[in-house]
Amino acid sequence: QVQLEESGGGLVQPGGSLRLSCAASGFTLDDTPVGWFRQVPGKKREGISCINNGDDFTYYVDSVKGRFTLSRDNAKNTVYLQMDSLKPEDTAVYFCATVRSWPLCHLALGGTFTGVRDWGKGTLVTVSS
Repeated sequence: QVQLEESGGGLVQPGGSLRLSCAASGFTLDDTPVGWFRQVPGKKREGISCINNGDDFTYYVDSVKGRFTLSRDNAKNTVYLQMDSLKPEDTAVYFCATVRSWPLCHLALGGTFTGVRDWGKGTLVTVSS
């Protein structure tokens, strides 16, 4: 069974850090690009970043650039999203997704999800004092 599962969310103060995990089962996660997205209830889903397969090249949208970092641990079949200097506006449910190609991951960040293969169920991040 193909499955993606996010974990690591929780409550953190502004300026704090969290590391989210995107763990895959039933397939090799390094075979495809992986995108991260976030969504506030009642609002549109927002693209955050993509990490490529093989070379692990990364891209970040401006709102998280310099604060968030993507990485892979292929031995654990997992992609990590390290989030530093968190702001209240980072509060959202965070999702990971496999994407069919690097260009399609960029399209997904812009709201076009035709290249997305699978979504995780999301993990909640709350940034509040």
